[in-house]
Amino acid sequence: MKNGWRKTTIGEVCEVVNGGTPKTGVAAYWDGPHRWITPAEMGKRLSPCVDETERTLTDLGLENSSARLLPPNSVILSSRAPIGHLVINAVPMATNQGCKGLIPCGEIEYKFLYYYLIGAVELLNSLGTGATFKELSGGKLKDVSIPVAPLPEQRRIVGILDEAFDGIAAAKANADKNLQNARDLFQSHLNAVDGKKVPLGELVNITTGKLDANAAVADGQYPFFTCSREVYAINEHAFDCEAILLAGNNAVGDFNVKHYEGKFNAYQRTYVITVNDKKRVLYRFLYYQMLRSLKKFKEQSVGAGTKFLKLGIINNLEIALPSVAEQERIATEMDSLLEQTDRLQSIYQQKLAALDALKKSLLDQAFTGQM
Repeated sequence: MKNGWRKTTIGEVCEVVNGGTPKTGVAAYWDGPHRWITPAEMGKRLSPCVDETERTLTDLGLENSSARLLPPNSVILSSRAPIGHLVINAVPMATNQGCKGLIPCGEIEYKFLYYYLIGAVELLNSLGTGATFKELSGGKLKDVSIPVAPLPEQRRIVGILDEAFDGIAAAKANADKNLQNARDLFQSHLNAVDGKKVPLGELVNITTGKLDANAAVADGQYPFFTCSREVYAINEHAFDCEAILLAGNNAVGDFNVKHYEGKFNAYQRTYVITVNDKKRVLYRFLYYQMLRSLKKFKEQSVGAGTKFLKLGIINNLEIALPSVAEQERIATEMDSLLEQTDRLQSIYQQKLAALDALKKSLLDQAFTGQM
């Protein structure tokens, strides 16, 4: 460790404060002047600094709960569901019980503490305990070791990290924009397809798989389609054809659609859609029309918990049906656009991985005295 640095614990350089939640059914506790944040809200933040929150407390709300106002420039850590979201409050702020507030003492700069905790998220997660979900206790958090440099050195390091992280955020935003532009272009071409509208039920036959989702095996011979975006495997096939596979529920996210030809099997909630006249509609064209309709399926799905698609919703879907020659042209164009979008998605993921690696490297250097 560099001269002038010392290793101590978070509990020695911070006051660790638990959060709390007033009774949600008491209106007098809510919508007051005091900001109050939760892990779920923290996870939505694009910037570490917070001055507004979705919910607020009254004086009575603070008095009748274990919530406590943290002074500005405290570091707030989500300590469960999940462990590791981090923000800095720009104004006095309370938290719920899923957070720990860290109030730095005069020996440590709040931004130095914030950056250290970013680099220590993996460690903090390993210290969490619990059967249903892991939670990091205040006691364990206080015992986490932290290297502390002299204050001028801390400020120098924070300045370097601020500049570097701003550059990383700008690079990520640029990659986000490029990917979104590609997705928007793809969607605009999907939406531009025109032609006489025909109910899908006139063009296809629709059945479902018969298997439970847990029928998948590790190294099966055939694809096994469920409502997940991931394609699993199975040793027996029930279908040997070209088909469109449509998720019948959104238990694992939004509805999704796939195009496959060959032997396969399917989950009982997966719709297997086969064309009844290939001279009238091409599978590749139909796939893109179904892809275009996923937003509509989401809006029309039913159910209190997991949303699902009724067969009638699919049969009644009206799709544009140009000539087969035009369908072929459109499908070829969409194939090219999809390939470009997928390529950008791959580049985007690589860039994110590289930026994350750069962050980790910078933090390692900062807190081992190499910066």
